[in-house]
Amino acid sequence: MQHHTTTWKKGFTALCLLAVAGLSGCDQKTDAAATTQKTEYDGLSESKPLRIDSQAHTVTLLVQINGRFLTDDTRHGIVYKGGSNGHKSLFIGYADPKALYDALKQAGATPGDNMTMENKETTHVAGSKLDMSVNWEGAAKAYSFNDVINDSNGKTLDMRFGGNLQAAQEMKTGCLVCLDSCPVGIVSNATYTYGAVEKRGEVKFKGDASILPPDGTLATVTFKVAD
Repeated sequence: MQHHTTTWKKGFTALCLLAVAGLSGCDQKTDAAATTQKTEYDGLSESKPLRIDSQAHTVTLLVQINGRFLTDDTRHGIVYKGGSNGHKSLFIGYADPKALYDALKQAGATPGDNMTMENKETTHVAGSKLDMSVNWEGAAKAYSFNDVINDSNGKTLDMRFGGNLQAAQEMKTGCLVCLDSCPVGIVSNATYTYGAVEKRGEVKFKGDASILPPDGTLATVTFKVAD
């Protein structure tokens, strides 16, 4: 009798161990699936971060919300994630500066190319005017950049296709959209000259936390050539 009881206990223990191992395996598979989730939104992805509509004169870029700048100030609107300034912007971009530059030209925009390191603090960026809007899953509508970026002076953004491709490639900052006129960013804000934010303290910018979604949310920014 004792022999049968011992055998039964051993068998039961083995079954329990197998069950636990099976559950552990399921957990590991679930975790693996979570970590390999695709970076994709609105038909754009890390491998295809831009969409160009030449007829509508628009370029749409995949970005990710950087929640830090829903509370902190920044002069960086969008920076390519692989650039040296990739952590300094409200929106982290998935396309590099050359890709955005080429896309805007294909959509019919003309670069200003009027900014230099020498004139940057006295010159307002030129180039085609761009109407910019942001959208994400669950958004009530496509919000303009003016809706989602707070200017402490209450002024309107005047976004321009500055160009600056050579400087962008040399500096490797990854700057795509700057919030004051910039000799490096592909697009920047003609409302202020360079240094207005960080050097002279004329204005502060941050994302509007009452509108924008949380940190890490994927979104799209659309550039429409306005003139």
